[in-house]
Amino acid sequence: MVETNTQGLTAKEYKTDVHPVWCPGCGDFGVLTCIYRMLATKQINPDNLVVVAGIGCSGRLSGYVKSYGFHTVHGRVLPVATGVKTANPNLEVLAVGGDGDAYSIGAGHIPHAARRNIDVCYIVMDNEVYGLTKGQGSATAPQEFSTGTTPYGQMDEPLNPVAMAIAYDIGFVARGFSAKPKELTDLIIQGVEHKGFALVEVLSPCTTFHDIYKPISQRVRFIGPEHDPTDRLKAFQLALERETIPLGVIYKRERTAFHERARKIQEDSIQKRGKASVDEILSQFQ
Repeated sequence: MVETNTQGLTAKEYKTDVHPVWCPGCGDFGVLTCIYRMLATKQINPDNLVVVAGIGCSGRLSGYVKSYGFHTVHGRVLPVATGVKTANPNLEVLAVGGDGDAYSIGAGHIPHAARRNIDVCYIVMDNEVYGLTKGQGSATAPQEFSTGTTPYGQMDEPLNPVAMAIAYDIGFVARGFSAKPKELTDLIIQGVEHKGFALVEVLSPCTTFHDIYKPISQRVRFIGPEHDPTDRLKAFQLALERETIPLGVIYKRERTAFHERARKIQEDSIQKRGKASVDEILSQFQ
C-alpha cells in the first residue's frame, strides 16, 4: 500500500521551483495541473512518489513535480518504471511521456508492460507531432498532416493507441483531453488507483506546430454510463470510432500485478529451499 501524506498538502505544494518552459497554450500544462490535483486528492507523500519521464516536451514533466524523478533515455520509460516498482512496490510510480516516446521508439515496451501487468499508471500526452524537434509528424499523425519534412503528408497510416492498448489487454485503458481538466483528473485518479498497468491516453495539442484544439473540441464526446468497460468487444468498438472521439474509461480488467506475483515466487522459494545468504549462494559456484 502506498503511504499517503497526512499534512493536507494542496495541489500547489506539489510544485517545484522549476518553471515549465512549454509554449503558451501547450496541452501539457493542463495535464500537469491534473497530476497536481490527483496528488492532492490522494494526498500522496512526495517521499513515496517517483515520476519517470521520457524524452520530448512532455519528458520535462518529472522536474515540475515534487517527488523523486527519473528522466530516462528516449523510449525507456516503462523499463525504468518496471524496475523501480519491482524493487520497491511500496512506491507510487507514475510514468509520463509523449506519443513519440511511447508509440514510436518506446512502443515495443508496451506489450511487455501489459503482459507483466506492472502496477504503474502511464500518462501519454499525444499531440501527433514531435514538438521538441520542430514539428515532424509522429506515429499518431494523420496522413494529411503536412510538415517541413513531409510536405506531401505522412507516408504511414497513424496508430490507434487505444485500440492497441485493448489488444494488448492492458488492465485499465482511458482517454482524456487536456482541455477537460476536471474529467482528466478523475481519469488519472482512477488510473493510479487501478492495481496493475494503466494507460491514460491524453489528447494534448501542440499550439506551435500542430494546433488541433478546435477540431478535437468539435469531435470529442464523453462515454455514457451505459458503457461496460469490462466488455472488451464494446471497448474495441469505442476505440475504432471515427466520427467522434470517446473520452473516459474505455476498458478495464482486474488481475494480479507483477510485483505481487514476484513476491509470491520469493515466498514459495524460501518456504521450499529456505533462506540463504549471498555467501552461501555464491559458494555453490566456486
